[in-house]
Amino acid sequence: MDLDAYVLAHAPEWQRLEQLVARGALDGAESDELVERYQQVATHLSVVRTSSPDSHLISYLSTLLARARIRLVGTRTSTWRSVGRFFTHRFPAALYRLRHWWLGCLVVNVVVMAVVMLWLLDHPNVEQTLLSPQEVDQLVESDFESYYDENPAQSFAALVWLNNTRVAALCIALGVLGVPVVWLLFTNVLNVAIIGSIMVRADRGQVFFGLILPHGLLELTAIFVAGGVGLRLFWSWVAPGALTRSGSLAREGRTAVTVAMGLGVVLLISGIIEAFVTPSPLPTWARLAIGVLAEVAFLAYVFVLGRRAVAEGETGDLSADLLEDKVATQA
Repeated sequence: MDLDAYVLAHAPEWQRLEQLVARGALDGAESDELVERYQQVATHLSVVRTSSPDSHLISYLSTLLARARIRLVGTRTSTWRSVGRFFTHRFPAALYRLRHWWLGCLVVNVVVMAVVMLWLLDHPNVEQTLLSPQEVDQLVESDFESYYDENPAQSFAALVWLNNTRVAALCIALGVLGVPVVWLLFTNVLNVAIIGSIMVRADRGQVFFGLILPHGLLELTAIFVAGGVGLRLFWSWVAPGALTRSGSLAREGRTAVTVAMGLGVVLLISGIIEAFVTPSPLPTWARLAIGVLAEVAFLAYVFVLGRRAVAEGETGDLSADLLEDKVATQA
């Protein structure tokens, strides 16, 4: 492409967009023209970036588009509206699009947890290599139950949320390497299986499941979602499909950030349940019902709201106009 000829042909349109951006109040016709010019210049930027990547021209058009977009959106756009759309469209769409990865991760980890727990129950001598008899007695008689109410509920909720958010963030951040995610998930599953086998062998299985399931259903699901998304990030550069490796990794990386932000809220909810419901005097069936309700609500959120958002064209990635400005600016 002859860049000079292209600039000469389209410079008047760029100048007109500059005029509209710099103008004060716009009437109806000018507002419509602003939208049209914005779309035209976005197309021009795409052509320049792919056909004749000139850094100065790309920078100029990127800046112009960013200014135009601010003018289009305006300061009246509510931040809360953007946040609302994130939780009604972008986040559930990302979860739904990646459902096969995190559901597979969930199933595999639950099976591994069950197998390890059953194996430990059949091999009680292994327990002796992990904990001393005194430590086992202390865990069974006091430590496991007191863990949930030894600190003020608000402080405990914050502590649990920070710890679980860290684990989820590591699963996603290390996902590009693949193996660290598998190790993190396995150590998490192994810890639950060991404690569970010790409690069940001591005839305290009802206490164990009655305390861990109310919050654990949602909490572990969120961790497995993070693990599945991390593994998808790894696979995005191993098998990029029609995209380049960098393009595939960039797309899944942006979606992974979407999931990480949303999981922070999911883990906050599970932390609140763990701090206020798990140690509460409610009967076991009531605490379990709350945990099951939270899990069902999450799954409904994904498979109802997420499916609908995907059907409307949402992917969990940045919106097309934001992505265009972002990529152009980086270029």
